[in-house]
Amino acid sequence: MARFDRYMLGQLLVFFGFFSLILVLIYWINRAVRLFDRLIADGQSAWVFLELTSLSLPSLIRIVLPLSAFVAAVYVTNRMSSDSELTVVQATGYSPFRLARPVIVFGVIVAVLMSILTNILVPLSTERLITRQAEIAQTMTARLLTPGEFLTPTDDVTFYIRELPPGGEMLDIFISESTSPTQRTTYTASRAYLVRTENGPQLVMVDGLTQTLNLETSRLLTTRFEDFVYNVSALMNDDPVRKTSVNGLSTMALLRPSAETIADTNQTGDQLKLRGHDRIAQAALGFVAGLVGFSALVVGGFSRFGLWRNIIFAVGLVILLKLLEGTGTSIATTNAALWPFVYLAGIGGVVISAMLLHIATRPYFFKRRPKPYVRGAIT
Repeated sequence: MARFDRYMLGQLLVFFGFFSLILVLIYWINRAVRLFDRLIADGQSAWVFLELTSLSLPSLIRIVLPLSAFVAAVYVTNRMSSDSELTVVQATGYSPFRLARPVIVFGVIVAVLMSILTNILVPLSTERLITRQAEIAQTMTARLLTPGEFLTPTDDVTFYIRELPPGGEMLDIFISESTSPTQRTTYTASRAYLVRTENGPQLVMVDGLTQTLNLETSRLLTTRFEDFVYNVSALMNDDPVRKTSVNGLSTMALLRPSAETIADTNQTGDQLKLRGHDRIAQAALGFVAGLVGFSALVVGGFSRFGLWRNIIFAVGLVILLKLLEGTGTSIATTNAALWPFVYLAGIGGVVISAMLLHIATRPYFFKRRPKPYVRGAIT
């Protein structure tokens, strides 16, 4: 590569890394705060919090990289134009297409990073994240059977067991629920047994009492029972059978789905192929993001007043690409056989960039050409 190409590519990569770090931190802190509150409320350790947040990072980075590439391309192009570096290079004979060569190399690098993320790292991290969440859910199920403690598996239910003998029988059960805004119900029983059924785990309470308090009339209704079944499946989330996650499958498994994969994911073969092509289309967006930003600024040429109009124009083009992406995805989702439409945004970005660079080679495309000077002509 020429020295100018290496210089511009280095600038693009430096600021791409900087903006990516800033945007990832913003997204990560936003998600981490909510995850931290939920895990700490469930009694999980800080190590579990760090593990889950680290597993969610590849998905965050995949979202951030195209935006970082666009911002880096706009920033570097604007700075080099303000410092007249692009003007000097163009004076040596570099055309806008020649100036775009380091940006194209930069787009290829971003596309490779996006491909690694969408096809390798994100599926692996997603599958591991689902597995760890299932393990944590099982841990919460075990915590529900903790004797001697008042537990609140949900905001509306309080659960208590005085003693849990080795035989599996529970002694002195207390359950208080306030799922209705007008009444509160309390269940007490001397013994209880946890029974697994087709509808989930059920708690069979023996020799107990039900007390229902009407909060509007302050009337208390009591009912004694010899045996009573209380559904605790919603509290325990006991679901040992987990279907295969589509996001955790490899791209090859999506593009060539087997009958077993179709049955496990409960989706059609065309829908799975659409997911696979969508991953490839995401990498294409990483390629065109920087190229669109560069082309939108180069087409404006040099201006002593800056390129703020072109920057606004570039932002508008990014919005247009997002609209194309949404439209293409919507069309392909409606009819999975139309999966090529997921590449609409990527192809549109390349076409728009080529048109802008072509216009940039003709400075007077949108301007009035100067009239030729004729000696002796009266103006």
